[in-house]
Amino acid sequence: MTAAVDDDLWSAIGDPTRRRMLDLLLADGNGNGTATSLSQQLPVTRQAIAKHLGVLDRVGLVHASPAGREKRYRVDEAQLARAVAQLSSVGAAWDARLRRIKQIAEAIQRSKDQQGAQQ
Repeated sequence: MTAAVDDDLWSAIGDPTRRRMLDLLLADGNGNGTATSLSQQLPVTRQAIAKHLGVLDRVGLVHASPAGREKRYRVDEAQLARAVAQLSSVGAAWDARLRRIKQIAEAIQRSKDQQGAQQ
C-alpha cells in the first residue's frame, strides 16, 4: 500500500451519520454548515450532530470557525482527498490479493485437471 491508513480517520468516516453530514456539507456548495442547519436535515438531535462534528474536527475532516452563537463547519478538502487516497490504496491492495488468490485457485484446478487426464 502506498498510503498509510489512518485508523482514526477511517473510524470517523465509518459512521453513517458522519458520512451523511459530510455529504450535506459538501452539497451546500460552500462546503460549510452549522450543527443547527445539519440537525434540520438529519434524524438526530442538534447535540448529537455537535458531537459528530467534534469527531470529524478531531481527525481534520472539518474545521470550525465562530459564527455568532454557533460554529460554522467547513470540510477540509485536502484531508478528504487524503481519505480517498487511502481508500484507493487499500482497494488496490485487496484487488492484488484477490488476483493472486484467483491465480492460485486456477493453478490448483489445472493441476487437478492434468492429474485426471493422466488417469
